Order: sequence, then structure tokens, then C-alpha cells
Amino acid sequence: MTDIRVLVVEDEPLLAEAHAAYTERVPGFVVVGVAHTARAAMAALRAGGGGDVDLVLLDFRLPDLHGLDVCRALRAAGSSVDVLAVTSARDLAVVRTAVSLGVTHYLLKPFTFAAFRDKLERYADYRAQALADGEVAAQHDVDRMFATLRGTTGHSLPKGLDAQTLNRVRGALADGTGPQAGLSATEVSAATGISRVTARRYLEYLVTIDRAVRSPRYGTPGRPEVEYRPR
Repeated sequence: MTDIRVLVVEDEPLLAEAHAAYTERVPGFVVVGVAHTARAAMAALRAGGGGDVDLVLLDFRLPDLHGLDVCRALRAAGSSVDVLAVTSARDLAVVRTAVSLGVTHYLLKPFTFAAFRDKLERYADYRAQALADGEVAAQHDVDRMFATLRGTTGHSLPKGLDAQTLNRVRGALADGTGPQAGLSATEVSAATGISRVTARRYLEYLVTIDRAVRSPRYGTPGRPEVEYRPR
């Protein structure tokens, strides 16, 4: 599957740079442009008929036009490009309007890389399902797509696991640089502050829900160690 092409729209240069760097750290995403104004964003989306961009990371408080007006202009022009709002706007009226204009996700500033990565990964899962050929077989297929987009994938955590620790483990995997680009349970334990046994439980759970892959790590005396990599 080809990389998801992202346009970053943010008027603060340092934040725009940070958002672009965050995006490039998530596998499967590539930044194809950065715009600091609404007009620059619209010009970038018009180039090539907008086909060069799959997802717009859109700040709402731009110097020349509100982000919602950018969304309105896109929809009026017939653009179906997906939009992830990255904003400090907390007004519920703004949120409601964003939903009505087809904004895919709404991420409040400030945020952590883990929260940012989670939004992009959920979007990637949704996009993979939405772009599949054919028709949905039943209602549950549609429900699964919407659940993926909304962040309710249907995976209930096993007893003894909690979402906050799971996110810490996922973050450690994403940030880790083990000898073979993977981390062992011991290394995840050191990175998160949880025990090695607990780390292994969370890692194995990520493998079962297809969020991580497990492989042997060779090169040390004795029995090969198991390492994990994010999928």
C-alpha cells in the first residue's frame, strides 16, 4: 500500500515543523507540503486537482481564514480530501460544525506524540478498509469501519490490562531503537517503568490484535530473546 500523503496547515512555523516531524515518524505517512495560511493550503490542494494529498492536518485559527471556512471551500469545490483538525478551539459549536463538514478527527492542542500517532494509525486503518474493492458484506462491516474511525475498535482489554499502560507500551515500541529495530520485554520494561512480566503481557496482547509483530533476536549466547516491533 502506498504512503498516505499529508499536507500540514499551521500558521506557527515551529508548530508546523513539529507536526511534520511527528507525521514522518508514523510508518505509512509522508508529508508532501506545509502551508502557513489558508490561501497557501487551498493553492496546494488545487495543484494537480488535489490528487497529491490524501489527508490535511488543519489548524483552525489561521491568519487569513478560519479552518472551518477552508473545509467549506473544499467541500463546495467537490474535494473529498480527508481532514484532521489540529487545533486549540474547544467551542462545541466549532466541533459540531467540523463534524458536519466531514472532519475525520479532531485533535486538541497541546497533545503528545502518542495521541497524535494514535489518530493517524486509526485513520490509516479506516482508510485501508474504506478503499477496499467490492461491497460490504453486512452491517457489522460498516460498524467496524466507523468504530475504527471513532477509536472504538471493539477490542475489550483483557482483565488486568488498562488503556493508559497499553498506550505507554505502544509509545515505547514506536520510539524504540533496539539492535534490530525492535524491543524486548526487558527493554520495554526499562522504558515504561513497568515490570518485565507486565510488559510481556501487553506486548503479547498487541501481537494478538495485530498491532505488533514478534520475532526471535539472535546474536546473544543461549536461548534467543524475543523482540517486538510495531506493525
